[in-house]
Amino acid sequence: MAAFTQTRKRRPLAHLVTGAAATLLAFAVPATAQAAPRAAASTPSYCASASNPQLAAQLSRDIASALSGRQDTVAFAVADAKTGVSCAYNPSLHVDSASVVKATIMGAVLRRGEDEHRYLTDWEVTNLQQMITASDNTAATNLWQSLGMPRLQAFLRLAGMNDTQLGTGGYWGLTQITAADELKMLNVFTSNPSVLTSAGKAYALKLMGQVEADQRWGTPFGAPATVSVHVKNGWLQRATHGWRVHSLGIFTGTGKDYRMAILTEDNATESYGIDTIQSIASVVHRDLNSGVSSHTSGALPHAPNVTAPEVSDGSAPFGPVTTH
Repeated sequence: MAAFTQTRKRRPLAHLVTGAAATLLAFAVPATAQAAPRAAASTPSYCASASNPQLAAQLSRDIASALSGRQDTVAFAVADAKTGVSCAYNPSLHVDSASVVKATIMGAVLRRGEDEHRYLTDWEVTNLQQMITASDNTAATNLWQSLGMPRLQAFLRLAGMNDTQLGTGGYWGLTQITAADELKMLNVFTSNPSVLTSAGKAYALKLMGQVEADQRWGTPFGAPATVSVHVKNGWLQRATHGWRVHSLGIFTGTGKDYRMAILTEDNATESYGIDTIQSIASVVHRDLNSGVSSHTSGALPHAPNVTAPEVSDGSAPFGPVTTH
């Protein structure tokens, strides 16, 4: 048996934004001259929009404030179809998927049914419901094995998720994902016309809208009551890089159609990762729903920690794993 290892280039912590801060140049001036003023640090340009540049700039500032002082590693991708605003940070950073890969498994199961021109079987329905609404691992393993690696890989290609690397040895929770690819995954259930029919999309959104209450933290934090929330989270502790805590969210409703993929690792606790995600999510909801009351009071720059059990989602073992 060979040891399973992952090698990748590390990224800076979330509050150190490459190329975003202004560089201060030290230079000599004549003794009689007044020293040049220090250059002000610029706000990271996380977000952009051709049609709403002011909104994008405001959201960039608010995300920067939300991330200020955070000590974990963060990657995110945000897209709003209505305003044209899109945001990204470390979008190509690979991290262990934990249980958010269950959304991908669901997409592949739905596509299989469409390829075979049939309805879902009772077995598929039962396992999909348990896997998404309760994050059941046995159900995820059942569906993962029934699909097989070739069909899963074909689904990734169809969805354009070319940077995603499927977990080997049956460890689906060690699938290597990126924020950019996870946003493409969410697009499969919303705007992408090439992967699922409208019925398949509606079924996926229905299950993500029925996730159990204790697993509805993360990207839904701060969403207005007028917005429909669809979520899938993952939380996994391993011997290296601490806790991986991730949250995928799709938000729909009258005049609303936006989605978020927020991935974190190097968290000391699960709660710390949740706090980071909710700090970002709260300002995204606030800015994209300007003038609409949110579920939270004031959508604070740093969301209060939620009560988390600090128990891994079970998608992969704590230490090294082996493949056969």
